[in-house]
Amino acid sequence: MEAAQKKAQALIDENAVMIFSKSYCPYCRDAKGVFSSRDVNYKAVELNEMDDGDDIQNALQNMTKQRTVPNIFIGGIHIGGSSDLNKVVANGKDDKSFEVLLKEAGAL
Repeated sequence: MEAAQKKAQALIDENAVMIFSKSYCPYCRDAKGVFSSRDVNYKAVELNEMDDGDDIQNALQNMTKQRTVPNIFIGGIHIGGSSDLNKVVANGKDDKSFEVLLKEAGAL
């Protein structure tokens, strides 16, 4: 578990926008589409295509209290899932617009 948590944290730290996803998940496709449609530089890992994907998903649950995918981070800040992302796009987070969050993270 510790190795999976370190791997997940490294991915979060190394990428302005990090999406933990599953290739068959429609909510994950929607979330990736939100970023793609805005030409946002993001990294997505498909947990169902990784040997340690289940371990990473369990580690993310410990880190974020969220088991479901997509599990989204912007600038190291946990955003949540697809519906959470849609709320941030519409209303921002912590008094910052979605665009400001992306710029501050270096994703735009």
